[in-house]
Amino acid sequence: MKSFKESVYQVVRKIPKGETLSYKQVAILIGRPKAYRAVGNVLNKNDDPTVPCHRVIRNNGEIGGFRHGTAKKRQLLKSEKVKI
Repeated sequence: MKSFKESVYQVVRKIPKGETLSYKQVAILIGRPKAYRAVGNVLNKNDDPTVPCHRVIRNNGEIGGFRHGTAKKRQLLKSEKVKI
């Protein structure tokens, strides 16, 4: 059985370049629909470069937090042609 963290990372690794999912969508995809805050906490501690956590945004369309700062997250999303 996968850990919660591994489940989150597995879903986030599959987000294609140029697309995003919300924290809530990730939580739903791992079968824990109310755990969207926990998804954010897991991603905030991510240091694995194969997990594109910058592609996970808030449900209301705002970019949300990022370990390396919101300016860096915005820059990464823009470089992938994500409309924010």
